[in-house]
Amino acid sequence: MRKTTDTDRLNEIIRKSGYRLSYIANYVGLSAYGFARKRDNLNEFTPTEITKLCELLKIDKIEDRFAIFFAHEAEGRKET
Repeated sequence: MRKTTDTDRLNEIIRKSGYRLSYIANYVGLSAYGFARKRDNLNEFTPTEITKLCELLKIDKIEDRFAIFFAHEAEGRKET
């Protein structure tokens, strides 16, 4: 399965934010289960969900957003 989200990096940002996972999921408009599935690369985040996550977690740099939510493309860029 293709990895779209850098789960480790996202989890570290979540941990540092101090927000509970249930709060983050609700903010984004997902159930805790739905958020976990997307965070664990079983489903993909939508553009709206990514925007809300970045807003809440203060992921401001486009490079960071790309590396976290488009990990498969970021990995491809490293190889070239």
